[in-house]
Formats: sequence, structure tokens, C-alpha cells
Amino acid sequence: MDTRLRWNIAQFAELNWWKNYLKKRDVTEYIEYKVDYWEGILKECSPEISIKENLSVLDAGCGPAGIFMVCTNQQVLAIDPLLNEYEKNIPHFRKDAHPNVTFVNSSIEDFSSEIQYDIVFCMNAINHVNNIDDAYEVICNLVKPGGKLVITIDAHNYPLFKKIFKLLPGDVLHPHQFDIDEYTMFITKRNFKVEKQKLIKKEFFFNHYLQIASKPF
Repeated sequence: MDTRLRWNIAQFAELNWWKNYLKKRDVTEYIEYKVDYWEGILKECSPEISIKENLSVLDAGCGPAGIFMVCTNQQVLAIDPLLNEYEKNIPHFRKDAHPNVTFVNSSIEDFSSEIQYDIVFCMNAINHVNNIDDAYEVICNLVKPGGKLVITIDAHNYPLFKKIFKLLPGDVLHPHQFDIDEYTMFITKRNFKVEKQKLIKKEFFFNHYLQIASKPF
């Protein structure tokens, strides 16, 4: 399947997944749940990551409830190609609830900025992009020298199923199918050093990993 077509299908499915997932969830309860979730992820990032006041933070592929929710004392930019749709269709997402966050409706690959960030988060988003190598290039370039890249990702456990999922739309939300070593190579070939790799959740087809990498000065 053409990669652009597969990505467009994935974006359509992503928006509908969020609408269906959240339609019966109380707004306040869900926001509290998500804040607790992200605070737990930040604990997993310690001590490599410390979210100090006044750091510059990018939340790349933020979705309607990204890690920007717990970066309340930082200068935050959050980007996602579906932000305008989330704002129209999902009451759980309100830009005005996050006055320290600048939201930009953009894919990761199409985003450009002269600013580099102390921390770039890309949380469960990198395998949602159209061109994954371009997306890694963008987020790595946006990290300041000496800064940190934080990624969470679903990675294949078995080569056979990885091959099958690449050939068939078995996972329509994720246009890309890689194992953890392949995801790591996207980072290390750009001279980042992986400081932490932690298994967050173990499942049959995919394991969910946290990766923290530093950019050399």
C-alpha cells in the first residue's frame, strides 16, 4: 500500500478511535486519569529527566491528551496533525486549559523551527507518522546540544508477525512496524546516546518501551 494512503487511513482511524474511546468518559475524570498516567511516566524517566521550571519542551505528536498536561511550569510547544479536529470533536481537549502551551496543527515531518528544545517528547507517536526517517530527523534536530529526547513506542516482539503486519493492515493505527532494535537505530545513527531503555508494558505482539537519549554537545 502507498505510504501516504496508509498514513491518511491511519489518521482517519486515529481520530475515530479517540472519539469512540472518549465519548462515554467523563471529562474531569479522564483528565485526572491522564495527569496521573503522565506523572507516572515522568517518574519512570528519573533520574535522566528532571522537568525543571522554565525548561523549553516540545511535545511532538501530542494527541488530545499529551504529556504537555503535566508540563505546567515550562515553555511548551505541542504539535499534532489532528489538533484542529480534536478541538472540534473532543471536549476533553481544550487549548485554553493550558495557557503555557503553544499548539501547532502540524505533522512531525512537516514541522520546522529555528528554536531547539531542552527536552523533546514523542510519546507513542513516532510510528503514527508518514515518513518515519524524516520524523526522527526532525525531532533529533529540534533537541538542543546536551538536551534529551524521550520516546515511548510499541515495538514488535516477533519477526514473523512484524512481517505479516507490514504486508497487511493488521494494525491500521500504526503505518510502521519495527522491533525495538530498529527503533533504536533511528536514534543512534544520528549520534544520540541512549541513556535508558525501559519496558513499560509487556504484551504478546508488541512491548511498550520508554527510551531516553541525549544529544552530544
